Amino acid sequence: MSTTSNDDLPPPMQEPVGVPPMVSSQAEPVLAALARDFLRERRAERRWRLVFRLFWLLLAGLLVYNLWLQGRHVTPTATPHTALVEVRGEIAVDSEASAELLLAALRDAFKDEAAQAVVMRINSPGGSPVQAGIVYDEVRRLKKLYDKPVYAVVEEMCASGAYYIAASADEIFVDKASVVGSIGVLMDGFGFTGLMDKVGIERRLLTAGENKGMLDPFSPLQPKQRAYAQAMLDQIHQQFIAVVREGRGKRLKETPETFSGLFWNGEQAVQQGLADRFGNLDYVAREVVKAEEVVDYTPKDNVAERLAKRFGAAVGAGAVKAMREVAPIR
Repeated sequence: MSTTSNDDLPPPMQEPVGVPPMVSSQAEPVLAALARDFLRERRAERRWRLVFRLFWLLLAGLLVYNLWLQGRHVTPTATPHTALVEVRGEIAVDSEASAELLLAALRDAFKDEAAQAVVMRINSPGGSPVQAGIVYDEVRRLKKLYDKPVYAVVEEMCASGAYYIAASADEIFVDKASVVGSIGVLMDGFGFTGLMDKVGIERRLLTAGENKGMLDPFSPLQPKQRAYAQAMLDQIHQQFIAVVREGRGKRLKETPETFSGLFWNGEQAVQQGLADRFGNLDYVAREVVKAEEVVDYTPKDNVAERLAKRFGAAVGAGAVKAMREVAPIR
């Protein structure tokens, strides 16, 4: 009997570790398909990512362009037209009806030779007598400079400072239900001295100048200071009355209530000479100016400018607060 040693036997076949027999060859097509699907999905993701980026870039561009346009004037047409300037909301600094914005619009409207007349469309409860006075004076100046008619068209409301501005127009048009008038001046506030006495709070106010704390709501109202404030209001009221008389002339039918601060509807305003006729913007452009096309010259304070102003105001307020913390005397 012959014998063989283990050294003479062929080595056993080695199988891949962890891979069952015949699996590796069968998995190759599956892995290839998975790889192709993975690459296809990655390409689709890149394409959609690029599309979204382009979309947001386009949207940002349109937003910037729109913000820029809001601060621009409408390009005037060369054909004869009626120039429109809107007076809306409170008449105050940094509002849409501020003297700064209204004067820019009025000057552009008057300078345009194609503008046959200027119409101020008013819907405002009034506001600052200073801002209204600036607009009134400028309208009177531009009328003389360009010899161009100016009309005021009242929508819902033309009260107080808004009527101050309207008085500069050659004619005032209203709706029968418009609110017109309120020719007066006010200064309002609150007094908390009685409440402070009940709660037991002591007001400690130090001033250099006996009237520096005048009208302080936490201090008693002194008769002398009250008389001074009333005299100032009466003087501003007389300035308002003089403007209305100058603007309306003989058309104004004065009564004891005309300058009392009362307001009237449009029909009553026409009867009293505070307004001239009934009519809206389209009527005035078509029948009075004889230029039916209306071009709006009103500049808009755009969003970017408002944000810049608020940021500037916030910085300024912070600086003032810091200064007061260092030196609290005012």
